[in-house]
Amino acid sequence: MKKITAYLFDLGGVIVDVDYQKTISRFSSLGVNNANEFYNQFNQSGLFDKYEKGVITSDFFIKQLKPLTNDGVSESQIVDAWNAMIGEFPVEKLDFIAGLSSQKPCCLLSNTNEIHLKKVMENLSKTPYESLASLFKNCYYSHLIGKRKPDIETFEWVINQMGVTAEETLFIDDSPQHIEGAKKAGLQTVFYQKKEDLLDLKDRI
Repeated sequence: MKKITAYLFDLGGVIVDVDYQKTISRFSSLGVNNANEFYNQFNQSGLFDKYEKGVITSDFFIKQLKPLTNDGVSESQIVDAWNAMIGEFPVEKLDFIAGLSSQKPCCLLSNTNEIHLKKVMENLSKTPYESLASLFKNCYYSHLIGKRKPDIETFEWVINQMGVTAEETLFIDDSPQHIEGAKKAGLQTVFYQKKEDLLDLKDRI
């Protein structure tokens, strides 16, 4: 077993529950054609990439989506559809990370955006934990750092910011393309598929 000095976690699908199909279904109900083709866990159109890199504002993002919907659909309905994928925080996972972060540095790297992050924080407020900053040494959100997974340069930048080596950092994510990007950057990885993949990390501390 290789030495691990730090942990780098994905957010959506690993720590907070995410159901991409809910947003795809909601978009479809608003009149968006082929919603699954331009947004899903494994692929998304340039509009979403730009939004997650902070290149465009939330207002611009919503206004670009509106013409794709039926007449009469409001901006708030679009926001609600976009947020439909964001689920709850299993407290068991939060408790585990709180314990792990007391032993070794834990950081967060998330492809996200302003609207989703607001919803995530709203859902987190329903738990005993007041903020992600209380659980992680540093939180790196794509729309704030201007970088996204799975770009190798993103991992290299984050590792440099963390002040650790890639070889001794364990990255946990539920998207295979992100795992591949992390491997190319030299990180150790865990492909998350079920909560045990996270909780079993205690055996690698």
